Amino acid sequence: MPENRGREYHYERMSVALREEIGTILEGELGDPRIGLAAVTEVRLGSDGRSARVLVSVDGDDAEAERTLEGLNAATGYIRRELAERLRLRRAPELHFVIDRSQQFEVRVDQILKRVSKKKKAQ
Repeated sequence: MPENRGREYHYERMSVALREEIGTILEGELGDPRIGLAAVTEVRLGSDGRSARVLVSVDGDDAEAERTLEGLNAATGYIRRELAERLRLRRAPELHFVIDRSQQFEVRVDQILKRVSKKKKAQ
């Protein structure tokens, strides 16, 4: 059975290229007022390469994140067409936008760790 190292490397490079291009499109090409300050943190390609989960971090509260997600979902067709054209793909992967909350969790964990370390020093 042949190894799939080449395929894995290709998917890795494709994920990076997709992240960069989608980030560029989000920065200045979408005129939808629902889309706030959003940044692409990661793109995870499916095992077949036909779908991609795009993790997006949004500055603001949960309501603003939901509005941004709605705007991104409405612009999916435009983004896919631009990706296919810029990256010279026959078929751009199906995009699924997801809010990335890892930064919020990271801040919360840091707060808890600082509180624990202060309690240990006080004892």
